[in-house]
Amino acid sequence: MRIIIRELFETIILAVLIFMALHMTVQNFRVQGPSMKPTLEIQDHVIVNKIVYTQIRPSTIWDLIPFINFDDKESIFPFHPPERGEVIIFRFPGDESRDFVKRVIGLSGDTVEMKRGQVYVNGVAISEPYLKNRGDASMSPVVVEEGTYFVMGDNRSASNDSRHWGKRTPVRAEHVVGRAWINFWPISRWQILSSHEYD
Repeated sequence: MRIIIRELFETIILAVLIFMALHMTVQNFRVQGPSMKPTLEIQDHVIVNKIVYTQIRPSTIWDLIPFINFDDKESIFPFHPPERGEVIIFRFPGDESRDFVKRVIGLSGDTVEMKRGQVYVNGVAISEPYLKNRGDASMSPVVVEEGTYFVMGDNRSASNDSRHWGKRTPVRAEHVVGRAWINFWPISRWQILSSHEYD
């Protein structure tokens, strides 16, 4: 009887550890709007890689040591922070109970603008082969604040994104949940979501 109880206890502990490890590294996300078409369609299910953008604030480590006060403003990314062209999942800054999916267009310090549908980053037109219709919208130059990201949907005419939020609701590093990694459902749309490197 003791052996059975011990094995049951070990199985429960192992299951809890596996659950915690999975919860910390990946997440399921369901696309609920048309803003990322054609890359992601409504009702697509995506696995989000949460570990790739893991952030460490040095002060949290130094806080463990008494009498040392370390005031840091920036996080350290052991792997890498979000990069231009990557599709990310983040908590919407205006309502953190909602998750959004968009593509990173601009990083801290970048100047982003649009002229008749063409996006320019730091004065250079970027290639966006993932767009079906870039439209003809224009946007005055915007400088991306330190520690924030400028994001846009691939379906520009149906996307609520940084173009509309402005400086009042920037996407900060702490809002980012992870990188959209695998579109796994429906099975007919299964694909590994690659990032696009801008020229």
